[in-house]
Amino acid sequence: MNAVSSQIRKYELKARAEKQAETRRRIVEATSALHEEVGPARTTVAEIARRAGVQRLTVYNNFPNETELFAACGEHSMAKNPPPDPSVALAVDEPVERLRAVLGPLYRWYRKNARGTENLQRDRLVMPALDAVMKIRMDHSLGNLADNLAAGFAPTARSAKSVRAAIALALDFWTWRRLAGEGMSDDDGAGLMVGTVKAAAHK
Repeated sequence: MNAVSSQIRKYELKARAEKQAETRRRIVEATSALHEEVGPARTTVAEIARRAGVQRLTVYNNFPNETELFAACGEHSMAKNPPPDPSVALAVDEPVERLRAVLGPLYRWYRKNARGTENLQRDRLVMPALDAVMKIRMDHSLGNLADNLAAGFAPTARSAKSVRAAIALALDFWTWRRLAGEGMSDDDGAGLMVGTVKAAAHK
């Protein structure tokens, strides 16, 4: 009887864990969809609960604070639609072509995800928890990428800061947004920013 009771208990625990994982998945998917549609600042727990088919208390029980929910949504979004891997582009020897190889795919990814990315970048200015998660999930990666790309130009001491700043500007979402708003294609926008970095390197 003890062995049977133990097996029943294990089954119940497994079923409970699977149910909780499914509930968390629905909450994260509902939240991510709302972030893309209206932005995090306008996303309410009541609407998350309604879309996920749970009670508001269930949302709070699974994600006691905004940081945990934002982190889970970021992980979900990156797994569903990951940004381009720059590793192949970084293997290009010539620094100008290396930068171009990074910017082209990045700009196309920005265009594909423009609505959701703009909502996140806008709302992080008024939501410290979101800003903290984005610094870890996005800013850190782009900062490292900018460092790697800038090092390839081997700038002089005089131009080093300008090159790093120009590359950081080129990688920024709002730069792409402005270029797109001017009617530029992603390749043309990337070419323009490559020229800006080249000019900075020869300053």
